[in-house]
Amino acid sequence: MEKGKLYLIPNTLGDTPPLEVMPLAIKKAIERIDHYIVENEKTARHFIKKISSGKSQPNLKIELLNKFTDPSLLPSFLEPCLQGLDMGVISEAGCPGVADPGAEVVALAHEKGIQVVPLVGPSSILLALMASGLNGQQFAFSGYLPIDKVDRKKKLKAMERVSRDLEQTQIFIETPYRNDNLLTDLTKMLGGHTRLCVACDISLPTEYIKTMTVNEWKNEKVELHKRPAIFLFLA
Repeated sequence: MEKGKLYLIPNTLGDTPPLEVMPLAIKKAIERIDHYIVENEKTARHFIKKISSGKSQPNLKIELLNKFTDPSLLPSFLEPCLQGLDMGVISEAGCPGVADPGAEVVALAHEKGIQVVPLVGPSSILLALMASGLNGQQFAFSGYLPIDKVDRKKKLKAMERVSRDLEQTQIFIETPYRNDNLLTDLTKMLGGHTRLCVACDISLPTEYIKTMTVNEWKNEKVELHKRPAIFLFLA
């Protein structure tokens, strides 16, 4: 039996009408796929309904993949593909597998010889890099920085050295309610001439993207609390 394919379906980065930022391929995939692996069932069903309002919700078969998922269950999630049915992986925001637990099931799909099909959609990391004006030839994503102030300063100084030596853009994120504290720390812990970009609410009406030196950021007032943000710098 021919195996089904695993489609990686991007989600929006906020409450934007999906078809304003999604290509037609997303709608076509969702209209014919009934088996999904998602982080949150309620929000995934809401997203599917917004993409295809006429799709039967009771027919959807959904498996949850998040930090509470037992890793031993992952192989069973891909059983529909082994039976010839296509499946979709949907992230809570942005692209599955990028700063996202979907990477685990994608790796397993490769092991089982299941074709993985990534679909085009918004990625906050890539969009922020595009808009930053920083080096798009050399860059690294570091996820979350340490919470402890001492450890955070050590990490940032190490990243700044790498950025300077390799001309490499450093990209990272923070829990939205800690964004303001992180920006304050960045202005204190990074060199004054390091270029820092803050990109938040990407693709939303409230989108804010600005790149300045750290010294210039010290005089900038911006409210980032609970707004999804990406931080980038180049020393």
